[in-house]
Amino acid sequence: MTGAAIRGDGIAAACCAHLLGKAGIPLSWERLDRPRLPAVMLSGAALALMGDVFGPIPEFADSHRIRRRVVAWGSDFHPVTMEHAAIVVSEKFLLDTIGEKLSALNNRTRLPLAEASIDWAILTAPPLPSESKEHHFGDRRATAVSVTLRNGFDSSACWVESVSAGWLFLIPNGPNSGYLLAVGDPPEQLLETSRLIAMRIERLGTAAGEFLAHARLRWPLCGPGWLACGSAAMAFDPLCGDGTAQAIREAILVAAVVQAITKGDDVERILAHYQARMAAGLSRHLMLCREFYRTGPGGDWWESELQSTADGAEWCASRVCELDGFHYQLNGFELRPAH
Repeated sequence: MTGAAIRGDGIAAACCAHLLGKAGIPLSWERLDRPRLPAVMLSGAALALMGDVFGPIPEFADSHRIRRRVVAWGSDFHPVTMEHAAIVVSEKFLLDTIGEKLSALNNRTRLPLAEASIDWAILTAPPLPSESKEHHFGDRRATAVSVTLRNGFDSSACWVESVSAGWLFLIPNGPNSGYLLAVGDPPEQLLETSRLIAMRIERLGTAAGEFLAHARLRWPLCGPGWLACGSAAMAFDPLCGDGTAQAIREAILVAAVVQAITKGDDVERILAHYQARMAAGLSRHLMLCREFYRTGPGGDWWESELQSTADGAEWCASRVCELDGFHYQLNGFELRPAH
């Protein structure tokens, strides 16, 4: 039987391990130590997907809840309030909670990929094969900073604001605390021109990290004996993306791909379908992002990022055409021929 090995320790790796373990695929898992994000906002879509994969997760019941999203976007300052259903947890809590669902797999082999006897490697963390290159669709950096909120702040809402040299996203994780995501210039500079978010922050705390905030895609995403998944495969823009939900969707697809190969389906055709689906998903995401950058305040920063986003959507769409579209469709957690 086809065996698989997973490298990585995020939500994509955990979902792959769970689904492949349930399918009876021989499995090894090289788990890596890495810093954890202090705050992750899980949308209703992400929670529903986790429920589909792992079953009910009652541990989330007491998490901080976000019920509204307040957005001030573009050159005219008219904040709009929308209903929004999400919870905020630390990444450590998320992965520890998911880990309890994997107790049956915790005693499986934990070998480095180089030592495991496998047919397929699922890479959710680097390194990837040298032929796989990362394509960047933008040049945005983000800084996450812990914040103390002013008294009377509505901590059941998250707040999004565009400013001249970037945008801000404020996520409460308690009655008086939260995290600010600043994309573009440093947080202090972006807050100087903020009219929505700055007034709701009492003081900035410690920076929790700096990271790339534009969409990215590895290409190729797979090859003989390996598949990239999760953040090792692609990344969404945090403005329009739900990274956790996307990582789960990718893991569901990768697990279905490995199961289809195990059953003897055409490997080359399956891998082409996998790449086409991933590229199409990122193309759709970039087209949505393009509208936000198009309707931003304008100026050099916004025009540059708009062009990069539009170019990325076109590049991804062309990869789908080269692969001749989609040959399979997901039926539950399994791939079935599309025709």
